Amino acid sequence: MTQAAPLTIANLTAHYGKTKVLDDLSLDIGAGELVSLLGASGCGKTTTLRLIAGFLKPTSGTIRLGPQDLSALPAHKRNIGLVFQNYALFPHLSVLENVAFGLKQRGMSGSERTRAAKSMLERVGLTALGDRLPSALSGGQRQRVALARALVIEPPLLMFDEPLSNLDAKLRVDMRVEIRQLQRANGTTSVFVTHDQEEAFSISDRVAIMDAGRIRQLDTPEVLYQRPANAFVARFVGFENLIPLNVTARDGEMIEASGAGGVSLKLSQKALGEIPDDFILATRPEGLRVVAEETGLPCTLGLRTYLGRTYHYQAETAVGALTASGPLTQPLSPGDRAWLTPVAEQCCILPAEPA
Repeated sequence: MTQAAPLTIANLTAHYGKTKVLDDLSLDIGAGELVSLLGASGCGKTTTLRLIAGFLKPTSGTIRLGPQDLSALPAHKRNIGLVFQNYALFPHLSVLENVAFGLKQRGMSGSERTRAAKSMLERVGLTALGDRLPSALSGGQRQRVALARALVIEPPLLMFDEPLSNLDAKLRVDMRVEIRQLQRANGTTSVFVTHDQEEAFSISDRVAIMDAGRIRQLDTPEVLYQRPANAFVARFVGFENLIPLNVTARDGEMIEASGAGGVSLKLSQKALGEIPDDFILATRPEGLRVVAEETGLPCTLGLRTYLGRTYHYQAETAVGALTASGPLTQPLSPGDRAWLTPVAEQCCILPAEPA
């Protein structure tokens, strides 16, 4: 088995014509680590993958795999395993021949590559299908063949470009489990490109959330979900309510903060962490509790939605429209006057956005 190698990207900038698509991007991926590049279309994630693979040339910056500078090598000499969205299988070759193709390109003898390809097909559960053509396989089976073909060459780096987007929902879940298990068993350093947050969070050691050619935050899925570093990431991971506030008084661990329309909130730094003078209180709907008592942010309730365990309410406040939750035992009606109380464990404090 090829020894996994760390991937180091430093100050990578790339253009399509005059348009800058990557902006001084740096990223370190440890040996054996799986890192996902996550973001909307046009954020630069696929461009990053194509630069690593050698399909594009950067404007500036370096890409190193272990001690080797990939920037100086053509794509076919980078020894990278690639798994694509459209599988990229050879339609005229059998499943076994598809898996063995990379070994043939590397000069391995016929008997050796057949043995290695059969062994890899066994690992991905396709032993009985080696003689079939790709056209006779389901989408999930074809993706397993593509994965086997990428792994069989024992690459120091494995890259996935939206590999599950053509599969149905249940099969996507099954396949991401299989990919993760195989990646961990092989210990292969891996880059996984996706626009699907659930997919990235479930499969990755760390996730890089990208926007406009930059990484906005790189961290474990748990930290990204619970403690986003900025407003962009917070919105991306589902913090629907972003409330700009500024501190007007401090009393030990407690602070009082005001916002638009003269609203005022008392918050605990013991519960929320250190709070700067200007900040954003970010919450998901569960982070604002609808109450009838006069405490928190006053609001007028709008649409009420039943979600099984709670109601979600659209609420109009002086700081804007917010989404909050309330208990099933005390339903309130559209048009009712109510108050929104922050639930500390469902909130986080973000730096104020530049004016």
